[in-house]
Amino acid sequence: MNTTQDPSWEHLMRAANRGDQRAYGRLLIAITPVVRGIVRARGGTLGTESGEDIVQEVLLTIHLKRQTWHEDAPLRPWLYAVTRHKVIDAFRARGKRIEIPVDEIAEVLPAPAGPDPFEAQDMERVIDQLDPRAAQIVRAIGIDGDSAAETGARLGMTEGAVRVALHRALKSVARLRERMIE
Repeated sequence: MNTTQDPSWEHLMRAANRGDQRAYGRLLIAITPVVRGIVRARGGTLGTESGEDIVQEVLLTIHLKRQTWHEDAPLRPWLYAVTRHKVIDAFRARGKRIEIPVDEIAEVLPAPAGPDPFEAQDMERVIDQLDPRAAQIVRAIGIDGDSAAETGARLGMTEGAVRVALHRALKSVARLRERMIE
């Protein structure tokens, strides 16, 4: 390798340790893709976002600990060791839990076709918050399928009064449902 055109990492690190900021910048540019590759290879299950965090941790550690590198030793093994230790630290910090982004498996594990199993339960909670007569009307017409005339006869109301009461009750249900979602 011709060191005048493409200096070695060791040459750049020696210069950086002596205060040459340009050499230090060139070194970081040169080693970052290698560090990123090591992080991907060793920490693949950590995810892309965590991987970039680890790359930044490695670069910060190199900055803080670069004086610990022995100038007569090759730089790559030192760099690989720092990177490997940061990947291990990331696994330790994560613990034993496994994180899988939902977006990655949403289409692989689709919800079974059919009604939402919690919808009826949620609707019952909302209906229970209505006044008793409004709740009876909503259940009779909306759930049981009774007509306004049948409901009115059972509750002692006219068919028109049942329709008005149903309309008002449904508006209340909509407001209550919105509050549940928020």
